[in-house]
Amino acid sequence: MNIQSENYNAWFELIKLKIKSAQLRTSVAINKELLELYWDLGKAIVIKQQEGGWGDGILEQLSIDLKLSFPSINGFSKRNLYAIRQWFLFYSVHSEFVPQAVAQIPWGHNRLIISKIKDLKEALFYAQAIVENGWARDTLEVQINNNYYHSKGKSINNFVETLPSIQSQLATETIRNPYNFDFLGLENDAIEREIESAMMQHITRFLIEMGKGFSFVGRQYAILVGANEYFIDLLFYHLHLRCFVVIELKAGKFKPEYAGKLNFYLSAIDTQLKHSTDGASIGLILCKSKDKIEAEYSLRDIQKPIGIIEYLLLQALPKDLESGFPTVEQLENQLKKLETE
Repeated sequence: MNIQSENYNAWFELIKLKIKSAQLRTSVAINKELLELYWDLGKAIVIKQQEGGWGDGILEQLSIDLKLSFPSINGFSKRNLYAIRQWFLFYSVHSEFVPQAVAQIPWGHNRLIISKIKDLKEALFYAQAIVENGWARDTLEVQINNNYYHSKGKSINNFVETLPSIQSQLATETIRNPYNFDFLGLENDAIEREIESAMMQHITRFLIEMGKGFSFVGRQYAILVGANEYFIDLLFYHLHLRCFVVIELKAGKFKPEYAGKLNFYLSAIDTQLKHSTDGASIGLILCKSKDKIEAEYSLRDIQKPIGIIEYLLLQALPKDLESGFPTVEQLENQLKKLETE
């Protein structure tokens, strides 16, 4: 038998898929058991401290005894026991047991959330977002720093008037305002082509910031309407909304005429690219600033779904502050000096 045949390869891929699925289920189950253990441990510490009037010294003694009793198990440092107690206190006001979404995310993610978030509803929101989007810990930290919770669903748009209710709700929840593009390394005087080029160089970070579901189709995407050729700044397909997303990037403040041009592009995409099973194409105008009333008026009578969203770039330091910061050369010299001491 030729084990390199297509039948064998297909069968082998199926075996690999089953093994990976089993690994994932095992990992999820182990994580759930670990968090339930931490919950019980945190609860026991809180009760003992309340009943006995013990201070934080009990954490140090407990850490020593646990590490001696279970030398092969990590997670019993004084610092981690303190985090376990704080984690239990934070969520126990909401539930007698570990909240479902919280139990599904790794301990490192949990520690990051309680170290940065003080509002219970916001913390649960991020836990659920991790489950839905599969965020790594670094991605979670970026989203928290970019204020994802407060920016989600804050764009000015006409989705309710132009989309079916289910798609309208999903689009509103999916698209945020503002987007934070400081990872591009550009300051506020950057022009549109510079921003576009930087986005393509950092496409992975750009897609993470845009949110789950955006699939890149093209930059300066050409469409032919009549005898004229037009170029769309950025074209995406959204895997959950099941529609094309046309993005027009503007380096300055929003102007009403931008909505008319984007409406034209959406008509062309719906006619030329949209499949019969696709939802209506959605347009997004990304701009540095906008007047709220002006933006609302601009969308009022437009029949295509359009959102107007602001984005943030690096803020340039005032000249009187720049001199107060060390240069790269000064920092390198200081590091070398520390290494030799």
